Amino acid sequence: MIDLFYAPTPNGQKITLFLEEAELAWRLIRVDISKGEQFRPDFLAISPNNKIPAIIDHAPVDGGTPISLFESGAILLYLAEKTGKLLSGELRERHTTLQWLFWQVSGLGPMLGQNHHFNHFAPQPIPYAIERYQVETQRLYGVMNKRLESTPWLAGEHYSIADISAWPWVNAHQRQRIALDNYPAVNNWFERIRTRPGTISALAKAQQI
Repeated sequence: MIDLFYAPTPNGQKITLFLEEAELAWRLIRVDISKGEQFRPDFLAISPNNKIPAIIDHAPVDGGTPISLFESGAILLYLAEKTGKLLSGELRERHTTLQWLFWQVSGLGPMLGQNHHFNHFAPQPIPYAIERYQVETQRLYGVMNKRLESTPWLAGEHYSIADISAWPWVNAHQRQRIALDNYPAVNNWFERIRTRPGTISALAKAQQI
């Protein structure tokens, strides 16, 4: 059983997508970040950066004591290695997957997160910041579109944790003032993931809370 400490953000959604795609047994534990629950000592014990998501795996493959992890990219890599799913064992494909996973966690997520903040949450409009992160968002969508023009999935021929890590951020494209029609390869990729049974199930379970 996997305990997932969750809030309905793109980073939280990444993990629900993997868990449903891999058909793992898991329990969702809501962390209400609007009430500051991410600062509770019991949560900080497993996520010292006071961010969701975090997990506790009560049945690690070594048969030892439960393992806790924070940071969405690290969690996806751990779960992929635990299950042998969504991360190729072939040398080149594996490292292509990891490149695009790290691209998402170091670039796509942080930049689109700043886009969300300055467009929707900043206490006063800051035109320079809005423009800066809008331009960077468009650039990153362009990078992804160029990649997906030549291959069906970010890592190549197979759906992987690279796609799972990026999709929830693209799912918020309207909040980023992005029209997916301007990025047809991304749009095609987005729709194929949106209609996967694992994605549908993950979004439905998350909506229950």
